[in-house]
Amino acid sequence: MLHFPELWMKDASLGERIANELRLLILENVIKPGDILSENQIARKYGTSRSPVRDAMKALANDGLIRLERMGARVLGMSLNDIHELYDVREMIEDFAQQRVSAGYQDQLSRLLNQMIDKMELAAKYNNHNDFAYFDLIFHEEIIRHANHKRIMNLWKSMRSLIMAVIIVTTEDVFAHGSDHVAWVIEKHRKIVRSLLTGNKKDVEQSVVSYFQDSKRTLDKSFPELETEKDRFDK
Repeated sequence: MLHFPELWMKDASLGERIANELRLLILENVIKPGDILSENQIARKYGTSRSPVRDAMKALANDGLIRLERMGARVLGMSLNDIHELYDVREMIEDFAQQRVSAGYQDQLSRLLNQMIDKMELAAKYNNHNDFAYFDLIFHEEIIRHANHKRIMNLWKSMRSLIMAVIIVTTEDVFAHGSDHVAWVIEKHRKIVRSLLTGNKKDVEQSVVSYFQDSKRTLDKSFPELETEKDRFDK
């Protein structure tokens, strides 16, 4: 079973921890569309009151993964198309952020991004999938943070936990294809840094398009059989 990175979870509340575990179980199709999540059962599983469970349920409902019902929720799931739509929004955010930061002073940002790449390389060296996924997301988050746009950052924050869950799953596919593929993914991040340093709008735009074309191909391989409750009903 997959887990959220320890670096992500260290400051998380119990409600956030529960939500993160359930996100991955839904994306892995362990918890299936149409399943019922009971507040009482989940509270017993985690040895807690229902309050953190309610917090977790609200977060998952905001992700569109469940529909809240009395004393629990029905799992809606997430189709491949849903995940592509998530990445469509992510691409728009990152294109805006990269264009914005590429037009300004970038020394501090480029140092931070190269540090994240170094940490991805170290995680790859020790076959640490979770740290690799974590520093992958933080790499992109630093670009968005340096765009210095409050509403874009708020939009990103509303999606980041679900994006982290997706990256955890896709990272398994990356490592399954061997060290050359891992190195290729790392090099994609180096290309982003190089395009930012050019300050050229077309170079940045092409870099973003290329990155997300590759990312969506990885999504197709990582989530080939996901279905939603509606898909099940339609069958």
